[in-house]
Amino acid sequence: MRFDVFTLFPQMFQGPLTESIIKRAVERGIIQIHIHNIRDWATDKHKTTDDYPYGGGPGMVMKPEPIFLAVEEVLGKSPEERGDTPIILMSASGRRFEQKLAEQLSQKKRLALICGHYEGVDERVREHLATMELSIGDYVLSGGELPAMVVIDAVARLVPGVIDEESKKEESFTSGLLEYPQYTRPAEFRGMKVPDILLSGNHQAIASWRLEQALKRTQQVRPDLAAKWVQAHRAKQKEEDC
Repeated sequence: MRFDVFTLFPQMFQGPLTESIIKRAVERGIIQIHIHNIRDWATDKHKTTDDYPYGGGPGMVMKPEPIFLAVEEVLGKSPEERGDTPIILMSASGRRFEQKLAEQLSQKKRLALICGHYEGVDERVREHLATMELSIGDYVLSGGELPAMVVIDAVARLVPGVIDEESKKEESFTSGLLEYPQYTRPAEFRGMKVPDILLSGNHQAIASWRLEQALKRTQQVRPDLAAKWVQAHRAKQKEEDC
């Protein structure tokens, strides 16, 4: 899978995308990450990529020309050349990025991510170039670089071969619930003991305990998710009883 990132600050990506799981996936050739400096496509001698907003207001807005030129050179000008590659604009006003969408995007061969900055990007980028607009939460960051890294990490780890397939099945959000508590050695630390059930070797009992704990944690932290899971679970049981 290939990721193409369009940004004014390419150096921001060096640390997070060159360590741990992502680093190993790149070294093994499972994923490719290409960082493109939007400034390289600026059309004037000063390499200008932003300007004052029409109608007045604070801050600067990213100009459309460099962004369009960058994406067109890398991906192609026509829809036929770009194929089904999503062109994702990272924006606080976009659709909230969630696990199910990460799973869908991991099925693609290529993703393009545009990182906004300053007061945002010219609306023509949103309307005529981007095919999707994503936000990672209801808060504002200085730019789209950190959200782009979040999307890359969340999607890349779902690409076959990047991590163990069994690990994915029991992660938070995959089943609709948050993940159950995890423990490792030592069995007792400063008087705090690992639950006996996890030391029992009874895999069926352990599975039941983990489901119970996952539901309990979800009800405490994300009652909205817990309610959805309970509703879906009841509907499934009703179908099985029919």
